[in-house]
Amino acid sequence: MPQSLQITAAQLDPALLDLPWEVALEEWPDEVLAALPRGLSRHVVRFAKLSGRVVAIKEIGESVAYREYELLRSLSRLEAPSVQPIAVITGRRSPDGEELNSVLVTQHLQFSLPYRALFSQYMRPETATRLIDALSVLLVRMHLTGFYWGDVSLSNTLFRRDAGAFAAYLVDAETAELHPSLTNGQRNYDVDLARTNIIGELMDLQAGEVLDEDVDVIAVGDRIVQRYGSLWSELTDEETLDPGERWRVTARIERLNELGYDVGEITLTTDVDGTTLRIQPKVVDAGHYHRQVMRLTGLDVQENQGRRMLNDLESYRVVHDRQGEPLEFVAHDWLAEVFEPTVRAIPRELRGKLEPAEVFHEVLEHRWFISERQRRDVPLTEAVRSYITDILRHRPDEQAYLGSDTGEIPRVSDY
Repeated sequence: MPQSLQITAAQLDPALLDLPWEVALEEWPDEVLAALPRGLSRHVVRFAKLSGRVVAIKEIGESVAYREYELLRSLSRLEAPSVQPIAVITGRRSPDGEELNSVLVTQHLQFSLPYRALFSQYMRPETATRLIDALSVLLVRMHLTGFYWGDVSLSNTLFRRDAGAFAAYLVDAETAELHPSLTNGQRNYDVDLARTNIIGELMDLQAGEVLDEDVDVIAVGDRIVQRYGSLWSELTDEETLDPGERWRVTARIERLNELGYDVGEITLTTDVDGTTLRIQPKVVDAGHYHRQVMRLTGLDVQENQGRRMLNDLESYRVVHDRQGEPLEFVAHDWLAEVFEPTVRAIPRELRGKLEPAEVFHEVLEHRWFISERQRRDVPLTEAVRSYITDILRHRPDEQAYLGSDTGEIPRVSDY
């Protein structure tokens, strides 16, 4: 083992000493490597087995390695979505005395894939826009911490599916800087660079016949500008809530949903100026809401119905100050105190008009509408009575259409 070898790590894993640091990374033997898909990189990158886990090793200049290591440690302390740094190793030399590049060792993000692997294995063409949405969330979250990326691209990002969520993680911070906060110029430069890089990366996929040539890569690149702008505004616009204004929390969630994002976390902070609302977004995959509602409540509902129910469950959790409790416990009480009483309140003769989950959705929609119109938090029981009287009684029975000839149903209008 070369005597000049230096390892800098917050917690040293002795197994690091067993890896062949005296060999150039691109020549490492297969027995120490893990066969995982690699993304595009300007440096040599390999995945290696270490103490029953997998680490990513990147050959890089010494000063850049230390700088990136410290930046990743800072992001870890901020709980930002990025890979976790393990060590920087310098002083490498081959057996004949040749100097070898320093390396940065990071923890491999389990179940994550680079964008090229996602496209080449099993993804549909519309995956491009889904990745852009996830990258938009990542970029907004990074900017909120004061992190200037300086090289935003799909190549410098890892994507992971986790219980229906589709999330992006920063994997390369060579050009990054961490500030107390960012100027509009810094943020806009990152977004513009992201657009340029994304268009180039997607064109590369088309040239390799991995991405359908009919995909408008310019439009996809423009999407990150639009999505970032909308999401940044929705998350950073200050909003102070007065007591009894729960409807405004629902309104904020609805606007996020319309942008295509789910609510990952809601935080309400009370101070002398009132209650401040903060929302952390995430991108979800098809079927996520249905599966979540089934797991938490046993109810078999449609996707959009499930989304509305989970949003209401999260609001219930916040309003009753139960964020620290397991969601399963909160869901049990929500089902008994909110969903079931709402459904039971529907008169028996009106229950054939809509299925229970759709009735609940429409009650929440009606409650939000009248709360916004009256500028107050309308109690659920009041909203149910109003909904039954003003909406449900005037609806046709949907069950009456089952088995009927749709050609006999009157046409409302021409399109």
